[in-house]
This record gives sequence, structure tokens and C-alpha cells, in this order.
Amino acid sequence: MTTGDGLRAPTSADSAELEGRVAIVTGGASGMGLATVHALARRGATVAVFDLAPPDRAELASKLTVAVDRVRSFTVDVTDGEQVQRAFTLLLAEETRLDILVNAAGIAPPTAFEDITEDEWNRVLAVSVHGTFLCCQRALPAMRSGGWGRIVNFSSTAGKTISTAGGAHYTTAKHGVLGLTRHLAKVYGPDGITVNAVCPGLIDTPMARGLLPDASLELATRSFPVPRVGLPWEVAELVAFLASDRAAYITGAAVDINGGDLIV
Repeated sequence: MTTGDGLRAPTSADSAELEGRVAIVTGGASGMGLATVHALARRGATVAVFDLAPPDRAELASKLTVAVDRVRSFTVDVTDGEQVQRAFTLLLAEETRLDILVNAAGIAPPTAFEDITEDEWNRVLAVSVHGTFLCCQRALPAMRSGGWGRIVNFSSTAGKTISTAGGAHYTTAKHGVLGLTRHLAKVYGPDGITVNAVCPGLIDTPMARGLLPDASLELATRSFPVPRVGLPWEVAELVAFLASDRAAYITGAAVDINGGDLIV
């Protein structure tokens, strides 16, 4: 049982466990990224959306059930170091702290391996791996100075096996995200910073529906132990947990959320 758009959990009973925290969500304009913005803001966080086409205040007001002043938007290509640096500088000048970084930006072209161009290969890895690297590198000094931080990187079921619909470049990128996550978790744990990854399976997002028509989604999920497509808010709730004090002893993890499609 859920709301119509799949972005909001079916309850409005949220704690204020993230009150006073400042978060960044890359790829926060739609899908799982937007649901994560909603989940963090409902818990009291101020959330900055980093996206190529971030929503304006009117769009935010129509999509979210939280006060719009909790969310701000920055136009950022996460593969561009100068744009990332500028957005971080602007945000930190306003907020003076950063507590949570969620790297949700990603693209998944379904191109067959032999048809992938060098430019397309580089772009897919740039968004998921290079973009995550750039944002983590900018975020960590602020987190270290505050003695507390939560980084949640979006990998995928593809990061543990292969992609259902995306190409080889997507699979490669999501494996790379897990490697970076584990390395940062090892290095920055003593600074009070946890670094984890979420590994969604088939989730009902615009990207998934662009890759697989409704009939294919239904057919693909029929054999799952939980025989349905996942919803963005379900992933967002997992991210919000990992971003909280309740998950303080979890780091370096790659947490599956896939209806049992992959059980390892």
C-alpha cells in the first residue's frame, strides 16, 4: 500500500532525527533521488539537490509534502569538477556545515556491448564513478571538521552481478561504486564518518520504465520472492536509515533492496 507516485512512504509519522543536519542528494530531481530528498527533509534535514535539471520551488511544492524552504536546488553536472566545487562552495557558505551526502546520480543506457562508443562508455562511468569521487572528495573535509558524516552511494544489483537492462558500462560503473565505497569506509571510519552503498533492484522509476515497458517489468518481477517492482520511497527509507545515528555501526556495507531477486 503506497501513495500514487511511489515517492512518499504511506505514513507521515516521522521523527526529527535529522533536525539540523545538512544533506546533498545528487540526481535528486526524480526517481529514487527525489524520494530520498523527501525522506531526509521529512526527518528535519536541509537538503540540497544537485542535478542537471533541478526542480524549481513550484515543482518542489507540487512533489513534496515538506516545507519547500528545507530544500534548495543547484544546477550541477557531477562529472564536472569546477561545477561540483562551485556548488559545494555556495552551499557551505550558506550552511557552514555538511553532514550527509547521497550520490544517487546515474545513467543506464541499454546499448549492446559491441555498439557502445568510447564517448558513451566514458559518460556512464563519469556520472556514477567520477561524479561520486568528486562529490565525496569535496564533502569529506567538511564532515571531518564536524566529526560526523554519512555518505550513501547508489550502486545497484548490477554492482554485484550484471545489469537487468543497462549495458556493460552500467554494470562496470556500479561495481566501481562499491569499490570506492569500501575504500572510503576503511579510511574515514575513525573520523566518525560512515560510507555505505545501497543496491536497488528493479525500482519503479522513470529510468527503469524507459528501459523496460510495463509488461517486461511485470514479467521480470513475477519470479521474485516479493513478486512486484520496488518503489522509490522504499529505497529512500533505507537511505534515510543509513544516514541516521541508528546506523552508526554500519559502514562499508552494500545493502540489497531488490525483493529477493538476488540473494547472496
